[in-house]
Amino acid sequence: MTAEEIEAITGGYHGDAFRILGPHVVRKKAAQTRWEIRVFLPQAEAVEVQLGGERVAMPRIHPQGFFCVAVNGEMQPYLLRARLYDGRDVEIEDPYRFGPQISDSDLYLHTEGTLHEAWRTLGAHLVEVEGIRGARFAVWAPNAENVTVTGEFNDWDVRRHPMRRRSGGVWELFIPGLRQGTSYKYNVRSRFAGYQQLKADPYAFYCETPPKSASVVWDTNRYTWNDAPWMEGRAKVDCLKSAMSVYEVHLESWLRGPQGQPLCYRDLAVKLVEYVKLMGYTHIELLPIMEHPYSGSWGYQVIGYYAPTSRFGNPDDFKHFIDACHGAGIGVIVDWVPAHFPKDAHGLVFFDGTALYEHADPRKGEHRDWGTLVFNYGRNEVKTFLLSNALFWLKEYHIDGLRVDAVASMLYLDYSRKAGEWIPNQYGGNENLEAIEFLRRFNELAHTVPGAFTAAEESTAFPGVSKPVYLSGLGFTMKWNMGWMHDMLDYFSNDPIYRKFHHNSITFSLLYAFTENFVLPISHDEVVHGKGSLLNKMPGDEWRQFANVRAFLAYMWAHPGKKLLFMGQDIGQREEWNSNTGIRWELLEFDLHRQLQALVRELNRFYRASPALYQVDFYYTGFEWVDFHDWESSIIAFLRRAEDPDDFILFCCNFTPVPRQGYEFGVPAEGFYEEILNTDSELFGGSNLGNGGLVSSKPVPRHNRQHSIAVTLPPLSVVAFKKR
Repeated sequence: MTAEEIEAITGGYHGDAFRILGPHVVRKKAAQTRWEIRVFLPQAEAVEVQLGGERVAMPRIHPQGFFCVAVNGEMQPYLLRARLYDGRDVEIEDPYRFGPQISDSDLYLHTEGTLHEAWRTLGAHLVEVEGIRGARFAVWAPNAENVTVTGEFNDWDVRRHPMRRRSGGVWELFIPGLRQGTSYKYNVRSRFAGYQQLKADPYAFYCETPPKSASVVWDTNRYTWNDAPWMEGRAKVDCLKSAMSVYEVHLESWLRGPQGQPLCYRDLAVKLVEYVKLMGYTHIELLPIMEHPYSGSWGYQVIGYYAPTSRFGNPDDFKHFIDACHGAGIGVIVDWVPAHFPKDAHGLVFFDGTALYEHADPRKGEHRDWGTLVFNYGRNEVKTFLLSNALFWLKEYHIDGLRVDAVASMLYLDYSRKAGEWIPNQYGGNENLEAIEFLRRFNELAHTVPGAFTAAEESTAFPGVSKPVYLSGLGFTMKWNMGWMHDMLDYFSNDPIYRKFHHNSITFSLLYAFTENFVLPISHDEVVHGKGSLLNKMPGDEWRQFANVRAFLAYMWAHPGKKLLFMGQDIGQREEWNSNTGIRWELLEFDLHRQLQALVRELNRFYRASPALYQVDFYYTGFEWVDFHDWESSIIAFLRRAEDPDDFILFCCNFTPVPRQGYEFGVPAEGFYEEILNTDSELFGGSNLGNGGLVSSKPVPRHNRQHSIAVTLPPLSVVAFKKR
């Protein structure tokens, strides 16, 4: 121990503090061992060390608070007693008397990129070491000169608790006495260019509420789950052959309290769960709930990948919310954002004075449109961070599905980039080979969790997004059908008199409907930024707008594919979604809005009760055209079939405001056909034109079928028939 090294400790830049601090043998002879205890306590006026029943004063050998005492005899546990400058007397367990806490095998797997539950090793954990309780910290910063843990417990003194450097660039430290709720950050001092920055813990389980940005020590194992029946049942269900009607929610703006404040997780566990159950949705999809500094990003610019946002409560509160969903028979999907992260100084950016999580070259490492950075998917430790994060939400929070955001931006190196702004891959192409390999591995691991599924928001023609990895696909369970969404919204935005010129928009989706396992989304992105709400996209007067929405939604529920609808659209909110205010629930005082809500509730009931609408969503045997040739009248008809082909439903759609009497459609078999759905019912705000509940087939050939029925098609409507 030299004077220069003591100066480095007190200055906060020593790279190997454990070589200096703590107990050290300085002389060992056959007869006697002499050892020193060295501590750095800048807040202490005086320090004593207690060895057994004896107290020994520690001389101050540096004015900044470096104390050292020599002791004869064998090394033994000791306790520090300090008199602080504020007059308090405290007992301190010396962090530097404890050995390494992380196994070499975990460090090896982390470097190899195969530590798939890295959250159990890295981050802050409440542990007991040699009978002493405290918190173990670990962070990856390979290019750091030194890393310290700082927080309220050491008056945010960045010199006080330097960490031990381990192999692979991981730093660790066990600090006795710390409890749940302790705020902390890492002070990372780089080996390069004098860079020094306070960083939030990438693996933190809880964070302070923005605009505060510290991480918080939290025990994720103390919550007692009550959803064992749900989890066991989930593992036995094939979600591809099950009903899936998803209610997409932004928690901060779903419902506001009396003072305009967002609801907390425990309030949402009652109010949101009750609403979703009442409406008959099968799943809730949450816009990203991981901690993010800027609310205006809706959660898509994540800082705390392992922490549910503290805006609505603590991690146990969020688990209670998920528990309540599962108890009510509702699955939970969360949006997951492995495509990019923000540039906030306390986050992942330039973490150790180098481009650690991102690419150094902005042609690969920056999304200029979004002002964010791209993960370096070729780096093993970054893959460990992201893959572990996916498994963390599935295992620790019992999340049922992960919807992966912005997959297209991950797949292509030239995504939203002009010529010269991107670097081709090794074969000269524009595919991001490292990201593709990462997504495949992510899906392989996610599907090892019983009953879990994944969905991709992917808007290009990239092949095999929802095909298994062993068939050279990306391995997602499902893919959002962005083409269907675009075509449908474009079609319905036209005045009905012009729809005959856009008939292919309503039929084109069936040419590719079975190339992927599709989800039909009307998401938050379609009702914001000047695009108009679903109701306001529709042409005509108020009655026609509502009739169009009813027909649109009924066609969506009848079309092959799982369903997703963003909050507010099921009550006909006219305004675009505003993340700073709640949904306009007062609209339910008006009949048309309340009746539209009743239709969505009935669609969900009808859908869940009809295997023909969900058992064969992704294969051509589940859909059969009856007629799509009447483009002049904008009329189509088709069958949906269950796994039992005799279980079928006939849908007849009239997308003009002109009623059609005696319109004939071929049917697969003779018999009585019950009208089981009519979007023009007065119960839903329609004109109540219909078929009296039942029609009988006649032996009149139509549409290459031997029997047919003559039905009344109400204006701007969808009617459905089932053979008795």
